[in-house]
Amino acid sequence: MSDLTISGGTIVDPVDGYFGPGVIIVKKGLIAEVIKKDKSGIKGDIDASGKLVCPGLVDMHVHFREPGFEYKETIFSGSQAAAAGGFTSVACMPNTEPALDNQEAIKFVIHKAREALVNVYPIGAVTKRREGKELAEMADMQGIGAVAFSDDGNGIQNSDIMRKALEYCRMLEVPIISHCEYDDLANSGVMNEGVVSTVLGMKGKPRVSEELMIARDIMLADYTGSYVHIAHVTTAGGVEIIKRAKRKNIKVTAETCPHYFTLSDELVKSFDTSYKVNPPLRTKKDITAIKKGLSLGVIDVIATDHAPHAYEEKALEFDYAPSGIIGLETAVGLVSTELVRKNVLSWPEAIKIMSLAPAKILNIPAGTLKVGVPADITIIDPELEWKVSENDFRSLSKNSPYIGRKLTGRPVCTIVAGKKVFELL
Repeated sequence: MSDLTISGGTIVDPVDGYFGPGVIIVKKGLIAEVIKKDKSGIKGDIDASGKLVCPGLVDMHVHFREPGFEYKETIFSGSQAAAAGGFTSVACMPNTEPALDNQEAIKFVIHKAREALVNVYPIGAVTKRREGKELAEMADMQGIGAVAFSDDGNGIQNSDIMRKALEYCRMLEVPIISHCEYDDLANSGVMNEGVVSTVLGMKGKPRVSEELMIARDIMLADYTGSYVHIAHVTTAGGVEIIKRAKRKNIKVTAETCPHYFTLSDELVKSFDTSYKVNPPLRTKKDITAIKKGLSLGVIDVIATDHAPHAYEEKALEFDYAPSGIIGLETAVGLVSTELVRKNVLSWPEAIKIMSLAPAKILNIPAGTLKVGVPADITIIDPELEWKVSENDFRSLSKNSPYIGRKLTGRPVCTIVAGKKVFELL
């Protein structure tokens, strides 16, 4: 842990809404003082002139593949990608092999996370082996450090199992993160069901397979007095259902991902498997709705759903390639380019939904510049123009649809507990 002073930048504090000049002083790895006014006379160890100084970003939805698929990503390599993306805290989904469905598995992740560059929090499985048939020992996993529960990658098909899981998590006071998809309706589709899938002759996943489960889980949360978080929302209908639920004060939050407000199913015409994700890319109309949902606060969080796959896996035909893309290292650039610079969100709003909001949902000590908390800080150059390059990725996998894309805005320094873990030279 080191002492340092960050001066010259614009502080973005989502807790009190401050957006202006200031100085941050770090001592012994903690935030010791935040001076929220023009102190241009103070020369710090880090000159952040022209840059944004924010709470460390939080990604509540990543896949680090360890244990079981270390050739795709390890907890350490994933943490390198997170640091390069400006994230100081991440939460790992449990679809590993074996699944994170017991106390020992959670212990394993926590042990491996000690070597990581950023804070890594495990998410436990809702059901044993993520099969949706029998509840896992959630209390045991929470007791050892699980911050939420999810069967991500699988929607929980049985409504009674989901009801019981919600009731259980209400007692534990932790969220269930729901992957909303009915398998019988999705019917092994490989892309969005619509005009494009029809033209291409490819099996599609209808939006109703997602929207029905969103509605079901919200209704179950209302019925049980529990809380549910909806993962990776992709459709206009999903946004509308969540908006209505919030108007009724039902305990629901939601996230979306950068690819769902930047890419449409039209791109699948290229048959490039970089565009194969789950849930699938939807239409331009859905993209517009997702952006509106973010601007209105219907969608609370932007998460990456960082999903690494090896080259040879993604090199298969579209039908057979696995779903998923990496996203940690391009998230800030996409948010800046497609949301902030196009007046969908302001920088304070963007930082809130990428730091404070996910931290509050997971109840982790992050997303704030409060004095006395660990000095997890992200410095962003909002005007930095850059081109996404495969050679720059810290992730072990390179499965990104954004390679070659020009973006504006990039993290230039990531600090965890007062220590620089990434700096763009």
